[in-house]
Amino acid sequence: MASHVASIEWVRRGEPFVDNRYSRSHVWRFDGGTEVPASSSPHVVPLPFSVERAVDPEEAFVASLSSCHMLWFLSLAAGRGFVVDSYIDEAEGRMGRAEDGKLAFERVELRPRVLFAAGAGPTAEELELLHHLAHEECFLARSVRCVVECRPRD
Repeated sequence: MASHVASIEWVRRGEPFVDNRYSRSHVWRFDGGTEVPASSSPHVVPLPFSVERAVDPEEAFVASLSSCHMLWFLSLAAGRGFVVDSYIDEAEGRMGRAEDGKLAFERVELRPRVLFAAGAGPTAEELELLHHLAHEECFLARSVRCVVECRPRD
């Protein structure tokens, strides 16, 4: 089986630290050399201790689920001869309190809008099946406890 690696680096920038008034800004590094500015969410840690323009773990979680679904969808569509011109998903994750009272994702809603080449698209039933199969194949969706729901848009 494959192994997936990410390097996460945070460095204290002279703040006292023990008073919890330190920057949550850090960097995610991935194979291939990609670096992503990251931080805690401003919904969790207030500004200026979080960085609004950086990606936070919650956003990355939602994006990962959306990306996994999309990649499976594209593969399945191609395998059935459907030509996809574009795929845009406005995914949203909702957090709430778990049974133990701690914050957790309750649901992630995927809202993909798929455009097919003229004359090369599926029927409504075939489109629904493609999304269903993509959801079934997405190993990230199968790995989480929250509900992951796909609501395709026209």
